[in-house]
Amino acid sequence: MPSNLNRSLIKNLDLFKSLPDTDLDSILETALVCRLLTGEAAFRQGEVADRFFVLLHGHLKVVQVTPDGEQVVVRYVNPGDVFGIARAMRRLNYPASTLAVQESLALSWPSTEWDQFTATNPHFASNALQTVGQRLQDAHTRIQELSTEEVEQRVARAILRLVDQSGRQTPEGIVIDFPITRQDIAEMTGTTLHTVSRLLSAWKDRGLVVSGRKRIVVCAVDDLIRLAEGSHTSTVRAANAKV
Repeated sequence: MPSNLNRSLIKNLDLFKSLPDTDLDSILETALVCRLLTGEAAFRQGEVADRFFVLLHGHLKVVQVTPDGEQVVVRYVNPGDVFGIARAMRRLNYPASTLAVQESLALSWPSTEWDQFTATNPHFASNALQTVGQRLQDAHTRIQELSTEEVEQRVARAILRLVDQSGRQTPEGIVIDFPITRQDIAEMTGTTLHTVSRLLSAWKDRGLVVSGRKRIVVCAVDDLIRLAEGSHTSTVRAANAKV
């Protein structure tokens, strides 16, 4: 293990919880430190999936370009998350790019180690299975939202999801604790920058959120939850149509 990393911090990450010390030490022996500057890619869509990662610090976004050239923000990677696990999906190439939205630090291993770790360590295998299962459930939820919900609901849910994952309480409200733009929100929810801008402006007028350059603060979580559940009347005409 790289000598300058906090072993006790790593031991408490979801992927490594309950691992015996000897097993954790064995896994960390082959780890490399990956430092990413803002905007730098850990890997890009279509590249050979030769490594997998665990994020220790910072935030990343997973971006996929569709066959017709549309860019989609698939999800955000938070500290403790495992990413780049194409091997677990039996894929040879990364299906999306992963970019740092702020300076970040991760550990990485050769993808060939994934099968070895899961075969020889039942705790790692169980934790990995939970990770893959949660990833599939999240994808199912996103598809359901895109298919059945109005755009205002989708945007509200996306922001609430980010608040739940990375929210930090401030006197102003709960701030999403990494840089995020309105375009990012649009690419997460299958809508346009114009629609997201109109929604956030209307929500600001109603005291629900405060948004600025790469910054979103939620001031009224309960009201935003009601919007996400479709139980609050929209005030933005653009939100009345599905896109």
